Amino acid sequence: MAGMRRLELSEALHLGPGWRHACHALLYAPDPGLLFGRIPLRYAVLMQMRFDGRLGFPGGFVDLRDGSLEDGLNRELGEELGEAAGAFRVERADYRSSHAGSRPRVVAHFYTKLLTLEQLTAVEMGAPRARDHGLEVGPAQDPTPPPPAPEGAGPGAGAPVYPAGWCGRPACLPGEYLYWKCTGTAAGSRPEPGTAGTWLFCTP
Repeated sequence: MAGMRRLELSEALHLGPGWRHACHALLYAPDPGLLFGRIPLRYAVLMQMRFDGRLGFPGGFVDLRDGSLEDGLNRELGEELGEAAGAFRVERADYRSSHAGSRPRVVAHFYTKLLTLEQLTAVEMGAPRARDHGLEVGPAQDPTPPPPAPEGAGPGAGAPVYPAGWCGRPACLPGEYLYWKCTGTAAGSRPEPGTAGTWLFCTP
């Protein structure tokens, strides 16, 4: 990566107080499935839509309240992925590499964690209920959503309007929206997985 240099973990941990440390994890599991019924999948990998519209791995910055890099990473996983992340713990043995950049002064630590397919599926399904879902991950919320359309306009990604009782925010592609059903107001709501995966249902 341009402007990045690889560090040994021991070197990274001895950098001065002006440096910040970020930890991210690749969570993966063996997958016996077949793509198009004939191409072996081999592995399933969990990735997230970041706040800036890019794909990335779960994790974040370690702060002073964290006892170690791994403590901070597991805290971040719990915040971003929810309760299912408590079924496993990323340890020092899962560490893979560290890279540093001078501007900003951040060291990125990367881990890989092998899960069962059941664990990975539980994490994926539970992530929309995580504390930080829609804040640190997912498309940024739109403070001025489009005005409600008449009832019966039907929700769906890419539609220019949404009906009363539905809420939306920009998705990663220009002009597209992610929709979810709201029983009351969207404020303070927690999303639940939608049946088709193209929108989310909210509960107050």
